[in-house]
Amino acid sequence: MRYRQLGRSGIDVSVLGLGTLTWGHQNSEHDAHQQIDLALAEGINLIDTAEMYPTPTSAETWRTTERYIGNWLAASGRRAEVVLASKVSGPSGGLQTQQHIRGGLSRHDRRNIVEALDGSLERLRTDYLDVYQLHWPDRKTTTFGQREYVYQGDAESIAIEETLSVLAEQVRAGKVRHIGVSNETPWGVAEFLKQSERLGLPRIVSVQNPYSLLNRLFEGGLSEFSDREGVSLLAYSPLAFGALTGKYLNGARPEGSRLSSVYRAFNRYDSPSAQEAIAAYVDIARQHGLTPAQLALAFVIDKPFVASALTGQTSLAQLRENLGALDVSLSDEIKAQVQAIHQRIPNPAP
Repeated sequence: MRYRQLGRSGIDVSVLGLGTLTWGHQNSEHDAHQQIDLALAEGINLIDTAEMYPTPTSAETWRTTERYIGNWLAASGRRAEVVLASKVSGPSGGLQTQQHIRGGLSRHDRRNIVEALDGSLERLRTDYLDVYQLHWPDRKTTTFGQREYVYQGDAESIAIEETLSVLAEQVRAGKVRHIGVSNETPWGVAEFLKQSERLGLPRIVSVQNPYSLLNRLFEGGLSEFSDREGVSLLAYSPLAFGALTGKYLNGARPEGSRLSSVYRAFNRYDSPSAQEAIAAYVDIARQHGLTPAQLALAFVIDKPFVASALTGQTSLAQLRENLGALDVSLSDEIKAQVQAIHQRIPNPAP
Protein backbone atom coordinates (compact mmCIF):
# COMPACT_ATOMS: atom_id res chain seq x y z
CA MET A 1 0.00 0.00 0.00
CA ARG A 2 1.09 3.56 -0.65
CA TYR A 3 0.17 6.50 1.58
CA ARG A 4 -0.10 10.25 1.12
CA GLN A 5 -0.57 13.08 3.58
CA LEU A 6 -4.12 14.39 3.70
CA GLY A 7 -3.70 18.09 3.08
CA ARG A 8 -1.74 19.71 5.90
CA SER A 9 -3.31 17.46 8.52
CA GLY A 10 -0.26 15.35 9.28
CA ILE A 11 -2.46 12.27 8.70
CA ASP A 12 -1.28 9.74 6.12
CA VAL A 13 -4.07 7.99 4.24
CA SER A 14 -3.93 5.01 1.91
CA VAL A 15 -4.16 5.92 -1.78
CA LEU A 16 -7.15 3.60 -1.98
CA GLY A 17 -9.89 4.31 0.54
CA LEU A 18 -12.96 2.30 1.46
CA GLY A 19 -16.18 3.90 0.27
CA THR A 20 -19.30 2.63 2.03
CA LEU A 21 -22.43 4.04 0.38
CA THR A 22 -23.74 0.58 -0.65
CA TRP A 23 -23.70 -0.82 2.89
CA GLY A 24 -27.31 -1.24 3.92
CA HIS A 25 -28.73 -1.49 0.37
CA GLN A 26 -26.56 -3.85 -1.67
CA ASN A 27 -24.40 -5.05 1.21
CA SER A 28 -25.36 -6.65 4.50
CA GLU A 29 -23.59 -5.94 7.78
CA HIS A 30 -21.68 -9.21 7.36
CA ASP A 31 -20.53 -8.08 3.89
CA ALA A 32 -19.45 -4.71 5.27
CA HIS A 33 -17.40 -6.26 8.05
CA GLN A 34 -15.70 -8.63 5.60
CA GLN A 35 -14.75 -5.66 3.40
CA ILE A 36 -13.27 -3.79 6.35
CA ASP A 37 -11.29 -6.86 7.44
CA LEU A 38 -9.80 -7.36 3.98
CA ALA A 39 -9.16 -3.65 3.45
CA LEU A 40 -7.18 -3.27 6.67
CA ALA A 41 -5.29 -6.49 6.00
CA GLU A 42 -4.17 -4.99 2.66
CA GLY A 43 -3.13 -1.66 4.19
CA ILE A 44 -6.19 0.48 3.53
CA ASN A 45 -6.68 2.76 6.53
CA LEU A 46 -9.27 5.29 5.31
CA ILE A 47 -12.99 4.53 5.72
CA ASP A 48 -15.37 7.17 4.37
CA THR A 49 -19.06 7.30 5.25
CA ALA A 50 -21.91 9.78 5.81
CA GLU A 51 -24.97 10.20 7.98
CA MET A 52 -27.29 9.79 4.96
CA TYR A 53 -25.75 6.50 3.74
CA PRO A 54 -26.62 4.15 2.21
CA THR A 55 -27.69 5.95 -0.94
CA PRO A 56 -30.16 6.48 -2.43
CA THR A 57 -31.07 7.71 1.03
CA SER A 58 -34.43 6.75 2.51
CA ALA A 59 -36.23 7.00 5.83
CA GLU A 60 -35.94 3.23 6.25
CA THR A 61 -32.19 2.87 5.66
CA TRP A 62 -30.38 6.13 6.39
CA ARG A 63 -27.78 5.91 9.18
CA THR A 64 -27.48 2.14 8.63
CA THR A 65 -24.00 2.39 7.14
CA GLU A 66 -22.57 4.21 10.15
CA ARG A 67 -24.11 1.60 12.45
CA TYR A 68 -22.43 -1.21 10.52
CA ILE A 69 -19.06 0.53 10.86
CA GLY A 70 -19.62 1.33 14.52
CA ASN A 71 -20.43 -2.28 15.33
CA TRP A 72 -17.21 -3.40 13.62
CA LEU A 73 -15.16 -0.81 15.52
CA ALA A 74 -16.67 -1.84 18.83
CA ALA A 75 -16.15 -5.55 18.24
CA SER A 76 -12.63 -5.27 16.83
CA GLY A 77 -11.12 -2.69 19.17
CA ARG A 78 -9.14 -1.34 16.19
CA ARG A 79 -10.34 2.28 16.15
CA ALA A 80 -6.78 3.62 16.33
CA GLU A 81 -5.89 1.85 13.07
CA VAL A 82 -8.60 3.60 11.08
CA VAL A 83 -8.77 7.09 9.59
CA LEU A 84 -12.51 7.60 9.92
CA ALA A 85 -14.35 10.22 7.89
CA SER A 86 -18.04 11.10 7.82
CA LYS A 87 -20.26 13.90 6.52
CA VAL A 88 -23.13 16.14 7.55
CA SER A 89 -25.89 16.46 4.96
CA GLY A 90 -26.55 19.77 3.28
CA PRO A 91 -29.93 21.35 2.53
CA SER A 92 -32.50 19.20 0.77
CA GLY A 93 -33.48 21.87 -1.71
CA GLY A 94 -37.07 20.77 -1.30
CA LEU A 95 -36.38 17.18 -2.37
CA GLN A 96 -38.98 14.86 -0.88
CA THR A 97 -36.39 12.07 -0.85
CA GLN A 98 -34.51 13.87 1.94
CA GLN A 99 -37.37 14.91 4.21
CA HIS A 100 -36.33 12.24 6.71
CA ILE A 101 -33.06 14.07 7.45
CA ARG A 102 -34.01 16.51 10.21
CA GLY A 103 -37.37 17.14 8.57
CA GLY A 104 -35.74 18.19 5.29
CA LEU A 105 -34.28 21.26 7.00
CA SER A 106 -30.66 20.18 7.34
CA ARG A 107 -28.34 23.16 7.00
CA HIS A 108 -24.76 23.92 7.91
CA ASP A 109 -25.69 25.85 11.02
CA ARG A 110 -25.02 25.11 14.70
CA ARG A 111 -28.14 23.07 15.42
CA ASN A 112 -27.78 20.80 12.43
CA ILE A 113 -24.03 20.28 12.58
CA VAL A 114 -24.00 19.49 16.30
CA GLU A 115 -27.01 17.17 16.02
CA ALA A 116 -25.60 15.41 12.97
CA LEU A 117 -22.11 15.01 14.43
CA ASP A 118 -23.33 13.72 17.78
CA GLY A 119 -25.54 11.23 15.96
CA SER A 120 -22.68 10.02 13.79
CA LEU A 121 -20.39 9.59 16.79
CA GLU A 122 -23.04 7.58 18.60
CA ARG A 123 -23.68 5.30 15.63
CA LEU A 124 -19.98 4.90 14.86
CA ARG A 125 -19.33 4.18 18.55
CA THR A 126 -16.34 6.46 18.73
CA ASP A 127 -15.44 9.67 20.57
CA TYR A 128 -14.02 11.46 17.54
CA LEU A 129 -13.82 11.60 13.76
CA ASP A 130 -10.51 12.08 11.98
CA VAL A 131 -12.21 14.09 9.22
CA TYR A 132 -15.68 15.67 9.27
CA GLN A 133 -16.96 16.90 5.94
CA LEU A 134 -19.82 19.02 4.61
CA HIS A 135 -21.54 16.65 2.19
CA TRP A 136 -22.50 19.39 -0.28
CA PRO A 137 -22.61 23.19 -0.14
CA ASP A 138 -25.30 25.00 1.81
CA ARG A 139 -25.63 27.51 -1.02
CA LYS A 140 -27.01 26.93 -4.51
CA THR A 141 -24.16 26.19 -6.90
CA THR A 142 -22.90 23.64 -9.43
CA THR A 143 -23.09 20.24 -7.77
CA PHE A 144 -23.91 16.67 -8.74
CA GLY A 145 -23.29 16.96 -12.47
CA GLN A 146 -24.57 20.47 -13.10
CA ARG A 147 -22.24 22.05 -15.65
CA GLU A 148 -23.31 25.70 -15.65
CA TYR A 149 -23.63 28.05 -12.71
CA VAL A 150 -27.12 29.52 -12.49
CA TYR A 151 -27.44 33.12 -11.30
CA GLN A 152 -30.14 33.12 -8.66
CA GLY A 153 -31.02 34.46 -5.26
CA ASP A 154 -29.47 32.67 -2.30
CA ALA A 155 -30.58 34.66 0.72
CA GLU A 156 -31.26 31.64 2.90
CA SER A 157 -27.82 30.04 2.72
CA ILE A 158 -25.72 29.79 5.87
CA ALA A 159 -22.61 31.97 5.73
CA ILE A 160 -19.38 30.03 5.43
CA GLU A 161 -17.87 31.88 8.39
CA GLU A 162 -20.79 30.71 10.57
CA THR A 163 -20.30 27.11 9.45
CA LEU A 164 -16.57 27.30 10.09
CA SER A 165 -17.14 28.72 13.56
CA VAL A 166 -19.37 25.78 14.50
CA LEU A 167 -16.89 23.27 13.08
CA ALA A 168 -14.10 24.97 15.03
CA GLU A 169 -16.09 24.41 18.22
CA GLN A 170 -16.25 20.70 17.42
CA VAL A 171 -12.50 20.59 16.87
CA ARG A 172 -11.88 22.34 20.20
CA ALA A 173 -14.26 19.90 21.91
CA GLY A 174 -12.19 16.99 20.60
CA LYS A 175 -15.03 15.53 18.53
CA VAL A 176 -13.28 16.23 15.22
CA ARG A 177 -9.61 16.30 14.33
CA HIS A 178 -9.85 17.91 10.88
CA ILE A 179 -12.51 19.30 8.56
CA GLY A 180 -13.20 19.00 4.85
CA VAL A 181 -15.75 19.84 2.17
CA SER A 182 -17.37 17.80 -0.57
CA ASN A 183 -18.94 18.52 -3.95
CA GLU A 184 -17.32 21.96 -3.76
CA THR A 185 -16.35 24.54 -6.34
CA PRO A 186 -13.17 26.63 -6.65
CA TRP A 187 -15.01 29.65 -5.24
CA GLY A 188 -16.20 27.62 -2.27
CA VAL A 189 -12.75 26.26 -1.45
CA ALA A 190 -11.25 29.75 -1.78
CA GLU A 191 -13.90 31.21 0.54
CA PHE A 192 -13.36 28.53 3.19
CA LEU A 193 -9.63 29.18 3.14
CA LYS A 194 -10.11 32.96 3.24
CA GLN A 195 -12.47 32.87 6.19
CA SER A 196 -10.26 30.42 8.07
CA GLU A 197 -7.33 32.78 7.75
CA ARG A 198 -9.38 35.89 8.53
CA LEU A 199 -10.97 34.41 11.65
CA GLY A 200 -8.14 32.17 12.83
CA LEU A 201 -10.25 29.03 12.42
CA PRO A 202 -9.27 25.50 11.29
CA ARG A 203 -8.49 25.10 7.59
CA ILE A 204 -10.12 22.51 5.42
CA VAL A 205 -7.67 19.70 4.64
CA SER A 206 -9.62 18.00 1.86
CA VAL A 207 -12.28 18.28 -0.78
CA GLN A 208 -14.22 15.16 -1.72
CA ASN A 209 -15.33 15.53 -5.32
CA PRO A 210 -15.93 13.17 -8.23
CA TYR A 211 -12.86 12.43 -10.32
CA SER A 212 -12.39 9.77 -12.96
CA LEU A 213 -11.50 9.19 -16.59
CA LEU A 214 -15.00 10.45 -17.42
CA ASN A 215 -14.89 13.53 -15.19
CA ARG A 216 -11.62 15.45 -14.92
CA LEU A 217 -13.14 18.83 -14.08
CA PHE A 218 -11.13 18.94 -10.83
CA GLU A 219 -8.02 19.55 -12.92
CA GLY A 220 -9.28 22.86 -14.26
CA GLY A 221 -9.33 24.92 -11.06
CA LEU A 222 -9.45 22.93 -7.88
CA SER A 223 -6.18 21.06 -8.45
CA GLU A 224 -4.28 24.33 -8.03
CA PHE A 225 -5.62 24.60 -4.48
CA SER A 226 -4.18 21.16 -3.81
CA ASP A 227 -0.79 22.27 -5.06
CA ARG A 228 -0.63 25.75 -3.54
CA GLU A 229 -2.87 25.50 -0.48
CA GLY A 230 -2.53 21.87 0.60
CA VAL A 231 -6.16 20.86 0.10
CA SER A 232 -6.12 17.22 -1.01
CA LEU A 233 -8.67 15.52 -3.21
CA LEU A 234 -10.58 12.53 -1.86
CA ALA A 235 -11.76 11.25 -5.22
CA TYR A 236 -15.19 9.66 -5.22
CA SER A 237 -16.69 7.66 -8.09
CA PRO A 238 -13.25 6.86 -9.55
CA LEU A 239 -14.94 3.97 -11.39
CA ALA A 240 -18.01 6.06 -12.30
CA PHE A 241 -20.48 3.81 -10.44
CA GLY A 242 -18.75 0.83 -12.02
CA ALA A 243 -19.35 2.11 -15.56
CA LEU A 244 -15.59 2.25 -16.24
CA THR A 245 -15.37 -1.51 -15.76
CA GLY A 246 -17.27 -1.80 -19.04
CA LYS A 247 -20.00 -3.95 -17.52
CA TYR A 248 -22.79 -1.56 -18.56
CA LEU A 249 -21.74 -1.16 -22.20
CA ASN A 250 -24.40 -1.71 -24.87
CA GLY A 251 -27.18 -1.31 -22.34
CA ALA A 252 -26.14 -4.26 -20.17
CA ARG A 253 -27.39 -4.34 -16.58
CA PRO A 254 -25.80 -7.31 -14.80
CA GLU A 255 -27.92 -8.86 -12.08
CA GLY A 256 -27.10 -7.42 -8.66
CA SER A 257 -25.16 -4.45 -10.04
CA ARG A 258 -25.75 -0.93 -8.76
CA LEU A 259 -27.47 0.29 -11.92
CA SER A 260 -29.73 -2.76 -12.06
CA SER A 261 -30.97 -2.37 -8.50
CA VAL A 262 -30.86 0.76 -6.35
CA TYR A 263 -29.88 3.19 -9.16
CA ARG A 264 -32.11 1.95 -12.00
CA ALA A 265 -32.98 5.46 -13.14
CA PHE A 266 -29.45 6.86 -12.84
CA ASN A 267 -28.31 7.84 -16.36
CA ARG A 268 -25.24 10.04 -15.94
CA TYR A 269 -23.08 7.47 -17.72
CA ASP A 270 -25.57 6.46 -20.42
CA SER A 271 -25.01 9.32 -22.85
CA PRO A 272 -23.59 8.38 -26.26
CA SER A 273 -20.39 10.35 -25.56
CA ALA A 274 -19.88 8.65 -22.17
CA GLN A 275 -20.47 5.22 -23.66
CA GLU A 276 -18.04 5.94 -26.48
CA ALA A 277 -15.37 7.07 -24.03
CA ILE A 278 -15.90 4.07 -21.75
CA ALA A 279 -15.54 1.65 -24.66
CA ALA A 280 -12.30 3.35 -25.69
CA TYR A 281 -10.83 3.19 -22.18
CA VAL A 282 -11.83 -0.45 -21.83
CA ASP A 283 -10.02 -1.15 -25.10
CA ILE A 284 -6.83 0.52 -23.82
CA ALA A 285 -6.90 -1.60 -20.68
CA ARG A 286 -7.26 -4.81 -22.62
CA GLN A 287 -4.47 -3.84 -25.01
CA HIS A 288 -2.10 -3.63 -22.05
CA GLY A 289 -3.25 -6.67 -20.08
CA LEU A 290 -5.10 -4.70 -17.40
CA THR A 291 -8.66 -4.90 -16.21
CA PRO A 292 -10.64 -1.74 -17.01
CA ALA A 293 -11.10 -1.09 -13.28
CA GLN A 294 -7.36 -1.24 -12.67
CA LEU A 295 -6.64 1.20 -15.49
CA ALA A 296 -9.27 3.62 -14.20
CA LEU A 297 -8.02 3.50 -10.61
CA ALA A 298 -4.35 3.65 -11.59
CA PHE A 299 -5.11 6.82 -13.56
CA VAL A 300 -6.70 8.46 -10.51
CA ILE A 301 -4.09 7.53 -7.91
CA ASP A 302 -1.30 8.59 -10.29
CA LYS A 303 -2.36 12.21 -9.86
CA PRO A 304 -0.36 14.13 -7.22
CA PHE A 305 -3.42 16.08 -6.02
CA VAL A 306 -5.25 12.86 -5.09
CA ALA A 307 -4.75 11.75 -1.49
CA SER A 308 -7.07 8.76 -1.85
CA ALA A 309 -9.46 7.22 -4.37
CA LEU A 310 -12.62 6.03 -2.63
CA THR A 311 -13.86 2.79 -4.13
CA GLY A 312 -17.36 1.48 -3.47
CA GLN A 313 -17.35 -2.24 -4.15
CA THR A 314 -20.10 -4.73 -3.37
CA SER A 315 -17.97 -7.89 -3.19
CA LEU A 316 -14.61 -9.03 -1.90
CA ALA A 317 -13.68 -10.05 -5.45
CA GLN A 318 -14.19 -6.47 -6.62
CA LEU A 319 -12.12 -5.17 -3.72
CA ARG A 320 -9.27 -7.53 -4.58
CA GLU A 321 -9.39 -6.46 -8.22
CA ASN A 322 -9.30 -2.79 -7.19
CA LEU A 323 -6.28 -3.45 -4.99
CA GLY A 324 -4.53 -4.72 -8.11
CA ALA A 325 -4.38 -1.12 -9.35
CA LEU A 326 -1.59 -0.54 -6.83
CA ASP A 327 0.68 -2.75 -8.96
CA VAL A 328 -0.03 -0.82 -12.17
CA SER A 329 2.53 1.66 -13.45
CA LEU A 330 1.09 3.69 -16.29
CA SER A 331 3.54 3.83 -19.19
CA ASP A 332 3.98 6.92 -21.34
CA GLU A 333 2.16 5.03 -24.10
CA ILE A 334 -0.88 4.39 -21.93
CA LYS A 335 -0.93 7.99 -20.70
CA ALA A 336 -0.78 9.26 -24.29
CA GLN A 337 -3.65 6.99 -25.32
CA VAL A 338 -5.75 8.12 -22.37
CA GLN A 339 -5.05 11.76 -23.12
CA ALA A 340 -5.99 11.32 -26.77
CA ILE A 341 -9.42 10.02 -25.76
CA HIS A 342 -9.85 12.84 -23.24
CA GLN A 343 -9.07 15.45 -25.87
CA ARG A 344 -11.58 13.86 -28.25
CA ILE A 345 -14.32 13.29 -25.64
CA PRO A 346 -13.60 15.61 -22.67
CA ASN A 347 -15.55 15.11 -19.44
CA PRO A 348 -18.61 13.34 -20.85
CA ALA A 349 -20.06 12.58 -17.40
CA PRO A 350 -19.53 15.34 -14.82
